Amino acid sequence: MDISYKFDIVPTPDQIAELYDEAGLPRPTTDKDRIKKMYANSNLIVTAWDNTKLVGVSRSITDWAWSCYLADLAVSPNYKKSGIGKKLIDLTKEKVGDQVMILLLSVPAAMTYYPKVGFSKEDRAFAIFRTK
Repeated sequence: MDISYKFDIVPTPDQIAELYDEAGLPRPTTDKDRIKKMYANSNLIVTAWDNTKLVGVSRSITDWAWSCYLADLAVSPNYKKSGIGKKLIDLTKEKVGDQVMILLLSVPAAMTYYPKVGFSKEDRAFAIFRTK
């Protein structure tokens, strides 16, 4: 398996929705305009490709100096346990640098994954949840 990682390609909303649905990531995949807006307003996107197929994505919002919010991490189930998720996180960390903290909110199914790839579990988060 020869996976290529890219910073310079934003997948189409259809590619993103297909990956999110395959990965079981709860996102508004039927609302392609919203997906497009999510990506248009993110400033660090790392993608993983198997030839022309999108098999992984890391989407972040960062100030490049203090914090980086890892908003989405998705890997196609056919490629899980191949190191793609960890590589996407590593490339995100490499791009933002050592002075930047990476934060995320995990889906329940991934709570055991993140400590395995270097994240510390924190109990200090707060949220105002969306209504739509």
